[in-house]
Amino acid sequence: MRGARHARWAACAVAAVLAPTACGTGVGAGGAAGVLTSSWGDPQNPLEPANTNEVQGGKVLDMIFRGLKRYDPRTGKAENMLAESIETRDSRNFTVTVKDGWKFSNGEPVTARSFVDAWNYGASLRNNQKNAYFFGYIEGYDKVHPESGAQRADTLSGLKVTGPRTFTVRLGQKFSTFPDTLGYPAFAPLPRAFFTDHAAWVSKPVGNGPYRIESYTKGSAMALRKWDAYPGEDKARNDGVTLMVYTDSNTAYTDVLAGNLDLVDDVPATQLKNVRTDLDGRYINTPAGILQTLAFPYYDKKWDTGGARKVRTGLSMAINRRQITETLFRNTRTPATDWTSPVLGAEGGYQAGLCGSACDYDPARARELIREGGGIPGGQVKITYNADTGSHKQWVDAVCNSINNALGNDKACVGNPIGTFADFRNQIGRHKMAGPFRAGWQMDYPLIQNFLQPLYYTGASSNDGQWSNKDFDRLVDRANAETDRAKAVRLFQQAEGVVRDNMAAIPLWYQNGSAGYSQRLSNVALNPFSVPVYDEIKVG
Repeated sequence: MRGARHARWAACAVAAVLAPTACGTGVGAGGAAGVLTSSWGDPQNPLEPANTNEVQGGKVLDMIFRGLKRYDPRTGKAENMLAESIETRDSRNFTVTVKDGWKFSNGEPVTARSFVDAWNYGASLRNNQKNAYFFGYIEGYDKVHPESGAQRADTLSGLKVTGPRTFTVRLGQKFSTFPDTLGYPAFAPLPRAFFTDHAAWVSKPVGNGPYRIESYTKGSAMALRKWDAYPGEDKARNDGVTLMVYTDSNTAYTDVLAGNLDLVDDVPATQLKNVRTDLDGRYINTPAGILQTLAFPYYDKKWDTGGARKVRTGLSMAINRRQITETLFRNTRTPATDWTSPVLGAEGGYQAGLCGSACDYDPARARELIREGGGIPGGQVKITYNADTGSHKQWVDAVCNSINNALGNDKACVGNPIGTFADFRNQIGRHKMAGPFRAGWQMDYPLIQNFLQPLYYTGASSNDGQWSNKDFDRLVDRANAETDRAKAVRLFQQAEGVVRDNMAAIPLWYQNGSAGYSQRLSNVALNPFSVPVYDEIKVG
Protein backbone atom coordinates (compact mmCIF):
# COMPACT_ATOMS: atom_id res chain seq x y z
CA MET A 1 0.00 0.00 0.00
CA ARG A 2 1.35 3.33 -0.90
CA GLY A 3 2.70 5.71 1.69
CA ALA A 4 0.62 7.75 4.06
CA ARG A 5 -0.69 11.10 3.07
CA HIS A 6 -1.35 14.24 5.11
CA ALA A 7 -3.34 17.26 4.15
CA ARG A 8 -3.32 20.77 5.64
CA TRP A 9 -6.26 22.03 7.59
CA ALA A 10 -7.35 24.55 10.17
CA ALA A 11 -8.92 22.43 12.87
CA CYS A 12 -11.61 24.68 14.28
CA ALA A 13 -12.68 26.27 11.03
CA VAL A 14 -13.85 23.00 9.51
CA ALA A 15 -15.06 21.08 12.51
CA ALA A 16 -18.18 23.23 12.56
CA VAL A 17 -19.28 21.53 9.35
CA LEU A 18 -19.83 18.33 11.31
CA ALA A 19 -20.65 19.27 14.87
CA PRO A 20 -20.31 22.04 17.45
CA THR A 21 -16.74 22.09 18.69
CA ALA A 22 -14.76 23.25 21.63
CA CYS A 23 -11.37 23.92 20.07
CA GLY A 24 -8.71 24.49 22.65
CA THR A 25 -10.85 23.31 25.56
CA GLY A 26 -9.60 19.73 25.60
CA VAL A 27 -13.01 18.39 24.60
CA GLY A 28 -11.62 17.55 21.16
CA ALA A 29 -12.73 18.75 17.75
CA GLY A 30 -15.34 16.02 17.40
CA GLY A 31 -17.57 17.92 19.80
CA ALA A 32 -19.04 14.81 21.48
CA ALA A 33 -17.87 13.29 24.74
CA GLY A 34 -17.43 9.78 23.36
CA VAL A 35 -16.05 10.75 19.94
CA LEU A 36 -12.33 11.00 19.27
CA THR A 37 -10.64 13.08 16.58
CA SER A 38 -7.67 11.86 14.56
CA SER A 39 -5.40 13.33 11.89
CA TRP A 40 -6.06 12.15 8.35
CA GLY A 41 -5.70 12.97 4.64
CA ASP A 42 -8.25 12.80 1.84
CA PRO A 43 -8.12 9.44 0.00
CA GLN A 44 -6.80 9.49 -3.53
CA ASN A 45 -9.74 7.48 -4.91
CA PRO A 46 -13.38 6.78 -4.05
CA LEU A 47 -13.68 4.39 -1.11
CA GLU A 48 -14.54 1.31 -3.15
CA PRO A 49 -12.70 -1.58 -1.49
CA ALA A 50 -11.01 -2.66 -4.73
CA ASN A 51 -10.08 0.90 -5.62
CA THR A 52 -8.23 1.94 -2.47
CA ASN A 53 -4.52 1.18 -2.32
CA GLU A 54 -3.17 3.96 -0.11
CA VAL A 55 -3.08 4.37 3.64
CA GLN A 56 -5.63 7.10 4.28
CA GLY A 57 -8.44 5.41 2.39
CA GLY A 58 -7.40 2.11 3.95
CA LYS A 59 -7.97 3.52 7.44
CA VAL A 60 -11.62 4.12 6.61
CA LEU A 61 -12.13 0.73 4.98
CA ASP A 62 -10.67 -0.93 8.08
CA MET A 63 -13.36 0.76 10.15
CA ILE A 64 -16.41 0.24 7.96
CA PHE A 65 -15.71 -3.24 6.55
CA ARG A 66 -15.00 -6.74 7.79
CA GLY A 67 -13.95 -9.49 5.41
CA LEU A 68 -13.46 -13.23 5.48
CA LYS A 69 -10.21 -12.77 7.40
CA ARG A 70 -8.93 -10.12 9.77
CA TYR A 71 -5.32 -9.46 10.71
CA ASP A 72 -4.80 -9.62 14.45
CA PRO A 73 -4.11 -6.01 15.57
CA ARG A 74 -1.17 -7.17 17.67
CA THR A 75 0.43 -10.06 15.80
CA GLY A 76 -0.73 -9.46 12.22
CA LYS A 77 -1.80 -13.10 11.96
CA ALA A 78 -4.66 -13.77 9.53
CA GLU A 79 -7.65 -15.08 11.48
CA ASN A 80 -11.17 -16.00 10.41
CA MET A 81 -13.64 -13.11 10.65
CA LEU A 82 -16.69 -13.65 8.43
CA ALA A 83 -15.27 -16.95 7.25
CA GLU A 84 -16.76 -19.88 9.12
CA SER A 85 -14.33 -22.03 7.17
CA ILE A 86 -12.04 -21.96 4.13
CA GLU A 87 -11.26 -25.51 3.03
CA THR A 88 -8.98 -26.94 0.36
CA ARG A 89 -7.37 -30.27 -0.48
CA ASP A 90 -5.06 -29.09 -3.24
CA SER A 91 -4.24 -25.40 -2.57
CA ARG A 92 -6.04 -24.51 -5.79
CA ASN A 93 -9.73 -25.20 -5.16
CA PHE A 94 -11.23 -23.58 -2.07
CA THR A 95 -14.68 -23.86 -0.50
CA VAL A 96 -15.70 -20.85 1.57
CA THR A 97 -18.50 -20.84 4.13
CA VAL A 98 -19.66 -17.43 5.38
CA LYS A 99 -20.81 -17.05 8.99
CA ASP A 100 -24.53 -16.63 9.55
CA GLY A 101 -26.10 -13.51 11.08
CA TRP A 102 -23.89 -10.81 9.56
CA LYS A 103 -25.47 -7.71 8.01
CA PHE A 104 -24.45 -4.47 6.35
CA SER A 105 -25.27 -1.28 8.23
CA ASN A 106 -28.22 -0.67 5.85
CA GLY A 107 -29.79 -3.94 7.02
CA GLU A 108 -28.89 -6.11 4.03
CA PRO A 109 -27.61 -9.60 4.91
CA VAL A 110 -24.02 -10.53 4.11
CA THR A 111 -24.15 -13.61 1.89
CA ALA A 112 -21.85 -15.58 -0.37
CA ARG A 113 -23.10 -13.46 -3.23
CA SER A 114 -21.94 -10.32 -1.36
CA PHE A 115 -18.38 -11.55 -1.78
CA VAL A 116 -18.63 -13.03 -5.26
CA ASP A 117 -20.31 -9.94 -6.75
CA ALA A 118 -17.76 -7.66 -5.07
CA TRP A 119 -14.80 -9.67 -6.35
CA ASN A 120 -16.20 -9.82 -9.88
CA TYR A 121 -16.69 -6.05 -9.80
CA GLY A 122 -13.16 -5.49 -8.52
CA ALA A 123 -11.61 -7.71 -11.18
CA SER A 124 -13.49 -6.20 -14.14
CA LEU A 125 -11.44 -4.18 -16.59
CA ARG A 126 -14.43 -1.92 -17.21
CA ASN A 127 -14.48 -0.78 -13.60
CA ASN A 128 -10.81 0.25 -13.62
CA GLN A 129 -10.15 -0.67 -10.00
CA LYS A 130 -6.65 -0.01 -8.63
CA ASN A 131 -6.56 -3.34 -6.81
CA ALA A 132 -7.88 -5.48 -9.66
CA TYR A 133 -4.65 -7.47 -9.73
CA PHE A 134 -5.46 -8.96 -6.31
CA PHE A 135 -8.03 -11.09 -8.13
CA GLY A 136 -5.50 -12.16 -10.74
CA TYR A 137 -4.96 -15.49 -8.99
CA ILE A 138 -8.57 -16.51 -9.67
CA GLU A 139 -9.29 -18.52 -12.80
CA GLY A 140 -10.79 -16.47 -15.61
CA TYR A 141 -9.03 -13.22 -14.71
CA ASP A 142 -7.36 -13.15 -18.12
CA LYS A 143 -10.80 -12.83 -19.75
CA VAL A 144 -12.29 -10.39 -17.23
CA HIS A 145 -9.17 -8.23 -17.15
CA PRO A 146 -7.03 -8.99 -20.24
CA GLU A 147 -3.62 -7.38 -20.57
CA SER A 148 -4.71 -5.96 -23.91
CA GLY A 149 -7.91 -5.70 -25.86
CA ALA A 150 -11.51 -5.69 -24.69
CA GLN A 151 -12.95 -7.57 -21.75
CA ARG A 152 -14.13 -10.99 -22.91
CA ALA A 153 -16.16 -12.10 -19.86
CA ASP A 154 -18.23 -10.34 -17.21
CA THR A 155 -17.44 -12.65 -14.31
CA LEU A 156 -14.54 -14.75 -13.07
CA SER A 157 -15.03 -18.38 -14.10
CA GLY A 158 -13.28 -19.45 -10.90
CA LEU A 159 -16.00 -18.03 -8.65
CA LYS A 160 -19.25 -19.96 -8.07
CA VAL A 161 -22.02 -19.31 -5.55
CA THR A 162 -23.11 -22.72 -4.28
CA GLY A 163 -25.51 -21.68 -1.53
CA PRO A 164 -26.68 -18.66 0.51
CA ARG A 165 -23.53 -18.85 2.61
CA THR A 166 -21.14 -20.89 0.47
CA PHE A 167 -19.05 -20.28 -2.62
CA THR A 168 -16.08 -21.87 -4.31
CA VAL A 169 -12.87 -20.34 -5.60
CA ARG A 170 -10.70 -21.97 -8.24
CA LEU A 171 -7.30 -20.41 -8.78
CA GLY A 172 -5.31 -20.42 -11.99
CA GLN A 173 -2.50 -22.19 -10.14
CA LYS A 174 -1.78 -23.50 -6.67
CA PHE A 175 -1.36 -20.77 -4.07
CA SER A 176 -1.10 -22.22 -0.59
CA THR A 177 -1.24 -18.88 1.26
CA PHE A 178 -4.19 -17.51 -0.71
CA PRO A 179 -6.53 -17.58 2.34
CA ASP A 180 -4.11 -15.35 4.25
CA THR A 181 -4.56 -12.59 1.65
CA LEU A 182 -8.31 -12.39 2.24
CA GLY A 183 -8.07 -9.89 5.09
CA TYR A 184 -7.03 -7.22 2.61
CA PRO A 185 -9.85 -4.68 2.03
CA ALA A 186 -10.06 -5.41 -1.72
CA PHE A 187 -11.73 -8.71 -0.77
CA ALA A 188 -14.45 -7.06 1.35
CA PRO A 189 -18.12 -7.88 0.63
CA LEU A 190 -20.44 -5.32 -0.93
CA PRO A 191 -24.19 -4.80 -0.45
CA ARG A 192 -26.64 -4.79 -3.34
CA ALA A 193 -26.98 -1.01 -2.82
CA PHE A 194 -23.44 -0.65 -4.22
CA PHE A 195 -24.66 -1.99 -7.56
CA THR A 196 -28.22 -0.65 -7.71
CA ASP A 197 -27.28 2.97 -6.90
CA HIS A 198 -23.54 3.18 -7.25
CA ALA A 199 -23.31 6.98 -7.19
CA ALA A 200 -25.25 7.17 -3.93
CA TRP A 201 -23.09 4.47 -2.38
CA VAL A 202 -19.84 6.19 -3.38
CA SER A 203 -21.06 9.47 -1.87
CA LYS A 204 -21.75 7.69 1.44
CA PRO A 205 -20.26 4.17 1.54
CA VAL A 206 -22.12 1.43 3.40
CA GLY A 207 -20.17 -1.42 4.95
CA ASN A 208 -20.46 -4.15 7.57
CA GLY A 209 -17.83 -3.03 10.09
CA PRO A 210 -18.09 -1.53 13.59
CA TYR A 211 -18.44 2.02 12.23
CA ARG A 212 -20.66 3.70 9.67
CA ILE A 213 -19.94 6.93 7.80
CA GLU A 214 -22.11 9.81 8.92
CA SER A 215 -20.71 12.59 6.72
CA TYR A 216 -17.69 13.59 4.67
CA THR A 217 -16.52 17.01 3.47
CA LYS A 218 -13.55 16.63 1.15
CA GLY A 219 -10.57 18.62 2.35
CA SER A 220 -12.10 18.95 5.79
CA ALA A 221 -13.22 15.90 7.75
CA MET A 222 -15.04 12.57 7.75
CA ALA A 223 -17.31 11.66 10.64
CA LEU A 224 -17.63 7.96 11.47
CA ARG A 225 -19.94 6.81 14.22
CA LYS A 226 -20.31 3.55 16.10
CA TRP A 227 -22.79 1.14 14.52
CA ASP A 228 -24.78 -0.13 17.47
CA ALA A 229 -26.12 -3.17 15.62
CA TYR A 230 -22.69 -4.43 14.59
CA PRO A 231 -22.70 -8.22 15.16
CA GLY A 232 -18.95 -8.78 15.58
CA GLU A 233 -17.04 -9.29 18.80
CA ASP A 234 -14.75 -6.33 18.04
CA LYS A 235 -17.41 -3.69 18.75
CA ALA A 236 -16.23 -0.09 19.00
CA ARG A 237 -15.38 0.99 22.54
CA ASN A 238 -16.03 4.62 21.68
CA ASP A 239 -18.96 6.47 20.11
CA GLY A 240 -17.14 7.38 16.95
CA VAL A 241 -14.11 8.81 15.18
CA THR A 242 -13.85 12.10 13.31
CA LEU A 243 -10.98 11.99 10.83
CA MET A 244 -9.71 15.52 10.34
CA VAL A 245 -7.74 16.47 7.23
CA TYR A 246 -4.28 17.97 7.65
CA THR A 247 -1.52 18.74 5.19
CA ASP A 248 1.06 19.42 7.86
CA SER A 249 1.78 16.81 10.53
CA ASN A 250 3.42 19.51 12.64
CA THR A 251 0.10 21.35 12.79
CA ALA A 252 -1.65 18.12 13.78
CA TYR A 253 0.92 17.54 16.50
CA THR A 254 0.57 21.03 17.96
CA ASP A 255 -3.21 20.65 17.86
CA VAL A 256 -2.88 17.54 20.03
CA LEU A 257 -0.83 19.56 22.50
CA ALA A 258 -3.43 22.35 22.43
CA GLY A 259 -6.36 19.98 22.99
CA ASN A 260 -7.88 20.59 19.56
CA LEU A 261 -7.10 17.08 18.29
CA ASP A 262 -7.05 13.76 20.11
CA LEU A 263 -4.71 11.63 18.00
CA VAL A 264 -1.90 12.20 15.52
CA ASP A 265 -0.74 8.93 14.00
CA ASP A 266 2.45 10.20 12.39
CA VAL A 267 4.60 12.23 14.78
CA PRO A 268 6.77 14.53 12.61
CA ALA A 269 10.52 14.15 12.75
CA THR A 270 10.95 17.71 14.01
CA GLN A 271 9.02 16.84 17.18
CA LEU A 272 10.72 13.55 18.07
CA LYS A 273 13.27 15.15 20.38
CA ASN A 274 10.46 16.59 22.53
CA VAL A 275 7.60 14.15 22.12
CA ARG A 276 8.07 12.11 25.29
CA THR A 277 8.17 15.24 27.43
CA ASP A 278 5.46 17.08 25.50
CA LEU A 279 2.98 14.22 25.77
CA ASP A 280 3.99 12.94 29.20
CA GLY A 281 4.18 9.31 28.06
CA ARG A 282 1.23 9.45 25.64
CA TYR A 283 3.50 8.45 22.78
CA ILE A 284 3.68 5.19 20.82
CA ASN A 285 6.72 3.98 18.87
CA THR A 286 6.28 0.40 17.63
CA PRO A 287 7.64 -1.66 14.68
CA ALA A 288 5.45 -1.68 11.61
CA GLY A 289 5.39 -3.35 8.22
CA ILE A 290 6.56 -0.23 6.42
CA LEU A 291 9.59 0.17 4.16
CA GLN A 292 10.83 3.40 2.63
CA THR A 293 12.60 3.11 -0.73
CA LEU A 294 13.71 5.17 -3.69
CA ALA A 295 12.06 3.91 -6.86
CA PHE A 296 13.27 4.55 -10.41
CA PRO A 297 11.50 5.35 -13.71
CA TYR A 298 12.49 2.42 -15.92
CA TYR A 299 10.27 3.82 -18.66
CA ASP A 300 13.06 6.43 -18.98
CA LYS A 301 15.65 4.32 -20.82
CA LYS A 302 18.52 6.28 -19.29
CA TRP A 303 17.73 4.51 -16.00
CA ASP A 304 17.27 1.09 -17.60
CA THR A 305 20.74 0.13 -18.77
CA GLY A 306 23.54 -2.04 -17.47
CA GLY A 307 25.47 1.08 -16.57
CA ALA A 308 22.48 2.53 -14.75
CA ARG A 309 22.36 -0.58 -12.57
CA LYS A 310 25.85 0.27 -11.33
CA VAL A 311 24.77 3.88 -10.80
CA ARG A 312 21.77 2.80 -8.72
CA THR A 313 23.99 0.58 -6.57
CA GLY A 314 26.49 3.40 -6.22
CA LEU A 315 23.78 5.79 -5.08
CA SER A 316 22.67 3.24 -2.50
CA MET A 317 26.22 3.08 -1.13
CA ALA A 318 26.37 6.89 -1.01
CA ILE A 319 23.52 7.05 1.53
CA ASN A 320 24.49 7.03 5.20
CA ARG A 321 21.36 5.34 6.49
CA ARG A 322 22.53 4.95 10.06
CA GLN A 323 23.43 8.59 10.48
CA ILE A 324 20.10 9.73 9.01
CA THR A 325 17.97 7.37 11.12
CA GLU A 326 19.81 8.26 14.32
CA THR A 327 20.01 12.03 13.92
CA LEU A 328 16.88 12.88 11.97
CA PHE A 329 14.45 10.15 12.98
CA ARG A 330 15.88 9.49 16.45
CA ASN A 331 15.67 5.73 16.03
CA THR A 332 12.04 5.62 14.91
CA ARG A 333 13.53 4.22 11.70
CA THR A 334 16.03 1.38 11.25
CA PRO A 335 18.46 1.15 8.30
CA ALA A 336 17.06 -1.33 5.79
CA THR A 337 19.13 -4.35 4.83
CA ASP A 338 16.52 -6.05 2.65
CA TRP A 339 13.31 -5.25 0.74
CA THR A 340 10.75 -6.59 3.25
CA SER A 341 10.25 -5.83 6.96
CA PRO A 342 11.46 -7.30 10.26
CA VAL A 343 7.84 -7.68 11.38
CA LEU A 344 7.60 -10.73 9.08
CA GLY A 345 10.21 -12.57 11.13
CA ALA A 346 12.61 -15.12 9.69
CA GLU A 347 9.84 -17.67 9.13
CA GLY A 348 7.85 -15.08 7.20
CA GLY A 349 10.70 -14.25 4.85
CA TYR A 350 12.63 -11.40 6.46
CA GLN A 351 16.32 -11.92 5.84
CA ALA A 352 18.54 -9.41 7.63
CA GLY A 353 21.56 -8.42 5.57
CA LEU A 354 20.24 -9.66 2.23
CA CYS A 355 21.23 -6.36 0.61
CA GLY A 356 24.85 -6.93 1.66
CA SER A 357 27.49 -4.31 0.96
CA ALA A 358 25.18 -2.51 -1.48
CA CYS A 359 23.36 -1.03 1.52
CA ASP A 360 26.55 -0.13 3.42
CA TYR A 361 27.80 3.45 3.39
CA ASP A 362 30.95 3.38 1.28
CA PRO A 363 31.68 6.70 -0.47
CA ALA A 364 34.78 5.45 -2.30
CA ARG A 365 32.98 2.45 -3.80
CA ALA A 366 29.94 4.64 -4.55
CA ARG A 367 32.06 7.02 -6.62
CA GLU A 368 33.72 4.10 -8.39
CA LEU A 369 30.44 2.41 -9.36
CA ILE A 370 28.82 5.62 -10.57
CA ARG A 371 31.89 6.38 -12.68
CA GLU A 372 31.91 2.83 -14.11
CA GLY A 373 28.19 3.15 -14.90
CA GLY A 374 28.73 6.24 -17.01
CA GLY A 375 27.70 8.80 -14.43
CA ILE A 376 24.33 9.92 -13.15
CA PRO A 377 21.78 10.09 -16.01
CA GLY A 378 21.23 13.73 -16.87
CA GLY A 379 24.11 14.72 -14.59
CA GLN A 380 21.99 15.19 -11.46
CA VAL A 381 19.77 13.08 -9.20
CA LYS A 382 16.42 14.76 -8.61
CA ILE A 383 14.47 12.95 -5.89
CA THR A 384 10.76 13.66 -6.33
CA TYR A 385 8.47 13.66 -3.29
CA ASN A 386 5.21 15.17 -2.09
CA ALA A 387 5.81 18.35 -0.10
CA ASP A 388 2.56 18.45 1.88
CA THR A 389 4.26 17.13 4.98
CA GLY A 390 7.46 18.36 6.57
CA SER A 391 9.18 15.02 7.16
CA HIS A 392 9.62 14.04 3.50
CA LYS A 393 11.55 17.22 2.71
CA GLN A 394 13.80 16.63 5.70
CA TRP A 395 14.81 13.09 4.83
CA VAL A 396 15.12 13.81 1.10
CA ASP A 397 17.43 16.71 1.94
CA ALA A 398 19.39 14.44 4.28
CA VAL A 399 19.71 11.74 1.59
CA CYS A 400 20.88 14.33 -0.95
CA ASN A 401 23.40 15.80 1.48
CA SER A 402 24.78 12.31 2.05
CA ILE A 403 25.03 11.63 -1.70
CA ASN A 404 26.61 15.03 -2.35
CA ASN A 405 29.17 14.53 0.41
CA ALA A 406 30.01 11.03 -0.80
CA LEU A 407 30.46 12.18 -4.39
CA GLY A 408 32.23 15.43 -3.51
CA ASN A 409 29.70 17.44 -5.52
CA ASP A 410 27.17 19.66 -3.77
CA LYS A 411 24.93 19.65 -6.84
CA ALA A 412 24.89 15.91 -7.54
CA CYS A 413 21.52 15.47 -5.78
CA VAL A 414 18.59 17.81 -5.13
CA GLY A 415 15.05 17.38 -3.89
CA ASN A 416 12.20 17.87 -6.35
CA PRO A 417 9.04 18.67 -4.35
CA ILE A 418 5.51 18.32 -5.71
CA GLY A 419 2.85 20.24 -3.83
CA THR A 420 0.38 17.56 -2.79
CA PHE A 421 0.21 13.81 -2.44
CA ALA A 422 -2.59 13.66 -5.03
CA ASP A 423 -0.50 15.54 -7.61
CA PHE A 424 2.51 13.38 -6.75
CA ARG A 425 0.56 10.16 -7.25
CA ASN A 426 -1.07 11.45 -10.43
CA GLN A 427 2.31 12.29 -11.96
CA ILE A 428 3.62 8.87 -11.00
CA GLY A 429 0.58 7.26 -12.59
CA ARG A 430 1.19 9.21 -15.79
CA HIS A 431 4.84 8.07 -15.77
CA LYS A 432 6.21 11.60 -15.49
CA MET A 433 9.10 10.90 -13.11
CA ALA A 434 12.46 12.03 -14.49
CA GLY A 435 14.53 10.38 -11.77
CA PRO A 436 14.21 8.53 -8.45
CA PHE A 437 11.10 9.16 -6.38
CA ARG A 438 9.78 8.44 -2.90
CA ALA A 439 8.14 5.03 -2.68
CA GLY A 440 7.06 4.09 0.82
CA TRP A 441 5.31 0.72 1.08
CA GLN A 442 2.99 -0.36 3.86
CA MET A 443 2.20 -4.06 3.77
CA ASP A 444 -1.29 -5.10 2.76
CA TYR A 445 -0.94 -8.45 4.52
CA PRO A 446 1.99 -9.97 6.44
CA LEU A 447 3.53 -12.14 3.69
CA ILE A 448 6.88 -11.72 1.94
CA GLN A 449 4.96 -12.04 -1.33
CA ASN A 450 3.27 -8.70 -0.61
CA PHE A 451 6.57 -6.85 -0.38
CA LEU A 452 7.72 -8.20 -3.74
CA GLN A 453 5.03 -9.07 -6.26
CA PRO A 454 2.92 -5.86 -6.17
CA LEU A 455 6.05 -3.71 -6.53
CA TYR A 456 8.37 -5.56 -8.88
CA TYR A 457 6.37 -8.13 -10.89
CA THR A 458 5.97 -7.17 -14.53
CA GLY A 459 2.80 -5.10 -14.95
CA ALA A 460 1.82 -5.17 -11.26
CA SER A 461 -0.39 -2.25 -10.29
CA SER A 462 2.05 -0.78 -7.77
CA ASN A 463 5.08 -1.31 -10.01
CA ASP A 464 5.17 2.44 -10.57
CA GLY A 465 8.60 2.48 -12.18
CA GLN A 466 7.67 -0.34 -14.61
CA TRP A 467 10.66 -2.52 -13.71
CA SER A 468 10.57 -5.91 -15.43
CA ASN A 469 12.72 -8.99 -15.00
CA LYS A 470 11.84 -12.46 -16.30
CA ASP A 471 13.91 -14.28 -13.67
CA PHE A 472 12.10 -12.43 -10.89
CA ASP A 473 8.68 -13.15 -12.42
CA ARG A 474 9.51 -16.82 -12.83
CA LEU A 475 10.61 -17.22 -9.21
CA VAL A 476 7.49 -15.46 -7.94
CA ASP A 477 5.29 -17.75 -10.03
CA ARG A 478 7.07 -20.81 -8.60
CA ALA A 479 6.78 -19.50 -5.05
CA ASN A 480 3.05 -18.86 -5.43
CA ALA A 481 2.55 -22.42 -6.72
CA GLU A 482 4.50 -24.02 -3.87
CA THR A 483 2.22 -25.72 -1.32
CA ASP A 484 4.96 -25.99 1.30
CA ARG A 485 5.11 -22.61 3.04
CA ALA A 486 8.80 -22.82 3.98
CA LYS A 487 9.77 -23.70 0.41
CA ALA A 488 7.61 -20.86 -0.90
CA VAL A 489 9.39 -18.40 1.39
CA ARG A 490 12.80 -19.57 0.15
CA LEU A 491 11.72 -19.05 -3.46
CA PHE A 492 10.48 -15.57 -2.66
CA GLN A 493 13.84 -14.84 -1.06
CA GLN A 494 15.53 -15.95 -4.27
CA ALA A 495 13.29 -13.53 -6.14
CA GLU A 496 14.28 -10.82 -3.68
CA GLY A 497 17.89 -11.63 -4.55
CA VAL A 498 17.12 -10.66 -8.16
CA VAL A 499 15.79 -7.32 -6.90
CA ARG A 500 19.03 -6.88 -4.96
CA ASP A 501 21.32 -7.83 -7.84
CA ASN A 502 19.62 -5.25 -10.06
CA MET A 503 19.03 -2.65 -7.30
CA ALA A 504 15.51 -2.37 -8.68
CA ALA A 505 14.78 0.09 -5.87
CA ILE A 506 17.04 1.46 -3.15
CA PRO A 507 15.91 0.34 0.33
CA LEU A 508 16.34 3.14 2.86
CA TRP A 509 14.86 2.21 6.23
CA TYR A 510 12.21 0.25 8.05
CA GLN A 511 9.68 2.54 9.67
CA ASN A 512 8.14 2.29 13.09
CA GLY A 513 4.60 3.37 13.66
CA SER A 514 4.39 6.48 15.81
CA ALA A 515 1.46 8.24 17.41
CA GLY A 516 0.72 10.81 20.06
CA TYR A 517 -2.58 11.31 21.81
CA SER A 518 -4.45 13.56 24.22
CA GLN A 519 -5.39 13.00 27.85
CA ARG A 520 -8.96 12.16 26.78
CA LEU A 521 -7.85 8.84 25.28
CA SER A 522 -6.74 5.52 26.72
CA ASN A 523 -6.05 2.03 25.36
CA VAL A 524 -4.41 3.53 22.26
CA ALA A 525 -2.37 1.16 20.09
CA LEU A 526 -1.09 0.81 16.54
CA ASN A 527 -1.46 -2.41 14.59
CA PRO A 528 1.45 -3.94 12.59
CA PHE A 529 0.31 -1.82 9.63
CA SER A 530 0.94 1.37 11.66
CA VAL A 531 -2.79 2.17 11.75
CA PRO A 532 -4.52 3.05 15.04
CA VAL A 533 -6.76 0.30 16.38
CA TYR A 534 -9.64 2.76 16.47
CA ASP A 535 -12.31 0.37 17.72
CA GLU A 536 -10.33 -0.35 20.93
CA ILE A 537 -9.68 3.29 21.89
CA LYS A 538 -11.56 4.57 24.92
CA VAL A 539 -12.59 8.22 25.30
CA GLY A 540 -12.90 10.04 28.60
